[in-house]
Amino acid sequence: MSDIMSVLTTLFHILVFPGLLFVCIIGLLLAGIDRKVLAHMQKRVGPPILQPFYDFFKLMGKETIIPEEANPFVYKAAPLVGFASLVVMALFIPVFGYSAFGGNADLIVILYLLTIPAVALIVGGSASGSPFAGIGISREMVTMMSYELPLVLVLLAVAKKVGGGALCFSLQDITLWQQAQGCGIAHWSLIPAAIAMLLVIPAEVGTQPFDVAEAETEICEGPLVEYSGAPLAMFKLNTAMKMFIMTSLFTCLFLGGINTGIVALNALILVAICIVLTVLCMTLIHAVTARLKIEHLFKFYWTFVTGLAAVSLVLVWFGL
Repeated sequence: MSDIMSVLTTLFHILVFPGLLFVCIIGLLLAGIDRKVLAHMQKRVGPPILQPFYDFFKLMGKETIIPEEANPFVYKAAPLVGFASLVVMALFIPVFGYSAFGGNADLIVILYLLTIPAVALIVGGSASGSPFAGIGISREMVTMMSYELPLVLVLLAVAKKVGGGALCFSLQDITLWQQAQGCGIAHWSLIPAAIAMLLVIPAEVGTQPFDVAEAETEICEGPLVEYSGAPLAMFKLNTAMKMFIMTSLFTCLFLGGINTGIVALNALILVAICIVLTVLCMTLIHAVTARLKIEHLFKFYWTFVTGLAAVSLVLVWFGL
């Protein structure tokens, strides 16, 4: 009986909370709030908050048209691979102390898993055989190279601050340290890293003005130009899921000192914080900034954002 309960508990974690169902619903909800708040900032009515849900199910019901030049297997499998990696990633991120999976190398695992959806987009776009997809692929690769370095430096700064003499890559230990020492953002040496992370989030998610790979008015959705039906729905869902995963990762790294002791209440607090972070680092930036050119994006991340993360890393390395 205990073995059966263990299996059922594991399946619940993977399929419902904090895995598949929870991440999908909250991700689509954040996407809807992002669009609604942006519309109000631009003095428009905007779509309903549930519009991403409507769009997802509408696309799932449409016919999937596979181009003649495409590799059918890779074309269909690419969004599913990215989707699977995001679900697994969600299982590693603690909901204020609670996580389905965990270990000593959580941050390293998450860093690897974060690259898979972007690589899946690149592989899927290349499999479609479209020249517009080729342009988007090259832009996506440059975008990845732009934000990966500051992201790594941010994770190293947090790991060094928590570990002291050694590096701590366990998200569970990071949240426990914050419960004892105060939220990470309350330590002045980590404030530059927190700002850098807020700027990495929209590039990782691929929202405007950092959506250079899928620029609608320039290259017609880039790698997604030939996608339709269910595969396109899955790529759109992956973007929405990234909104929640990246904002919840920020919460874990810098705001992990809150724990009510009730998992459901912790989850509600996490969702509220993710909504605020979405509006702050994605909606607001989108409302006030024009789309960045690819060369400006690379320069921005490798100078200003990397510099912020490096400042934090140096400060914590010297014990400040």
